[in-house]
Order: sequence, then structure tokens, then C-alpha cells
Amino acid sequence: MTQRIALGIEYDGSRYCGWQYQDHSPSVQEKVEQALAFVANHEVRVSCAGRTDTGVHALAQVVHFDTDAVRSDHAWVLGGNANLPEDITVLWAKQMPANFHARFSAVRRLYRYVIFNRPMRPAILAKRVSWEYRPLQIERMREATQYLIGEHDFSSYRALACQAKSPVRTLHRLDISRHCDMVILELEANGFLHHMVRNIAGVLMKIGAGEADPAWAREVLEQRDRTQGGVTASPHGLYFVTAYYPDQYSIPALLPPAGVW
Repeated sequence: MTQRIALGIEYDGSRYCGWQYQDHSPSVQEKVEQALAFVANHEVRVSCAGRTDTGVHALAQVVHFDTDAVRSDHAWVLGGNANLPEDITVLWAKQMPANFHARFSAVRRLYRYVIFNRPMRPAILAKRVSWEYRPLQIERMREATQYLIGEHDFSSYRALACQAKSPVRTLHRLDISRHCDMVILELEANGFLHHMVRNIAGVLMKIGAGEADPAWAREVLEQRDRTQGGVTASPHGLYFVTAYYPDQYSIPALLPPAGVW
């Protein structure tokens, strides 16, 4: 009998072309499917809660796949990790009802953007944070967030190549905090457009550096034109934190503390 299995996946995206399988470069999806196929003893195809781009990381990506292999939840975790590279880890596994879908059952998603804010570029954290050498004034950045919270047409904050049918999204939360040299953005929405978080981060960083007024975030939004949206921030500081689901699915809550991780 076919079972639907959900997994929580953590990964460092530095070495990958993103989540989605690509012919020309290694992807996280490819590595996960290869590892699970070894455990299941058959080909596996996984679906994820939110695709990530080249260089983007995940703290608790949610995926699902179907299998007729009978394995315990523990076996999927141990077997998956035994066959994955060191920069990808299965955090948990759980048998799900057939109507569960990692992407379409999710009601909200949470991203974190980490900015290393000092004059000198980072070395140890080079592929895990974005770097901004200009001092950032987070009060200015916080003032700008008021224009982005709520339901809006985010055309100005999505990639020109974004294929989403609608640019309308509801941004439920956009929090900004500083931890020594780290400036942390946390964004929670019902869904995100391609490059939406990185484009918001780029606008907020320009405002925080004093190069634009906080109201510029609203002006960009109202233009509904990506060419008016400023710079797309680096992928290295972006983390897919997790997705939220209706209580009926009892998805494990493995939220990391505020900060880089």
C-alpha cells in the first residue's frame, strides 16, 4: 500500500543550484531523492514547501514523497542521513494522510534574511550571510516595514522572470532586530514570489544606509514595476525557516531561535 511520508530537511545551499533539480548543476532535490531511493529501494520524487534559489539555505524545509516501502519514521531519518552529503540533513520523518501536500497544504511560510553589518567583509560566514559595509539604522528600516505589511500587489518586489500567476501576497509579519554585527529580517507570509525576500531586503538595506527615506518602500510598492525596485540582495543571507500547516497534520515544530540559526 502506498504511503505518503513528510520530512523536515535542513541544508546549506552554498554548493547547489537551488532546491529544484537541474541538468547542469547539482541540486538539493537531486541529493535528497538519491538518498531516499536508496532507503526505499525504488525511485523517489519529492515535493517541497518552497523552492530555494542558488546559494539559499533552509533550516526546516518540508517535503513529501509517496512510497510503497514499509519503513519506520526513524529509519527514514537514519537511512536518509546515511546517504546524504554533510550539508544536507533529515531532521524528522512522519507518515501523513494522502491529502497532505508539502506545498499546497501550507498556509504560511517563514523566511529569515541575515545581514553581516560591519566595514570588513566576512570570511568564516562568507556563504552564510549577506554583507553590508554601510552602517544600517534599523529604526529607519522598521519604519519602512509598515508600508509592506498586509495584502499587496508585490510586482515591484518580484523577479522579472517570476512565473506566479498573481503578484498579490499577504505579508503577515516583517520583524527587524540587531544582534551585535548581525541585522536579522524575519518575514512571514501566505506565500512568496520569486526573489521577493531578497528584493525587500535590498530596499530596506538602502533605506537603513540612509540612501532613501522609509517611505520609498511604499513608493516602490505602488509603482508595480520591478525596474523601480532597486538592488536584489545576495542569496547567501537567505534562509527558508519553515512552513506552517493546519493543526490536523501535526507537523513537528522545530523553529530555531531568533538569530542566524
